[in-house]
Amino acid sequence: MKNYELLTIFKPNLDAEEVDKVIAKIDSTIVEFGGKVESADKIGRKKLAYDIQNFRDGFFYSSILSLPADKVAEFRRQLRLNDSILRTMFMEASEKVSA
Repeated sequence: MKNYELLTIFKPNLDAEEVDKVIAKIDSTIVEFGGKVESADKIGRKKLAYDIQNFRDGFFYSSILSLPADKVAEFRRQLRLNDSILRTMFMEASEKVSA
């Protein structure tokens, strides 16, 4: 399994409870696909550099996760189908180089 980094921007019109529910759903999807969440960070509400779907800010959430390579495409599709998410950035996490 490879490690990935996921940055998610949620719509700002969601309250904290709704955001927590969506995060729990994303985490359960990861576990369902045979992966696990290594670490997670709720960054909070931030102003966007430009409007996305007429929103000027969003709730940012970052997580490091491991996922089987054959499940990545389906996981990304599940993220796109979620109406509470404005934007995601899903990338392979780089290994830290020790000198």
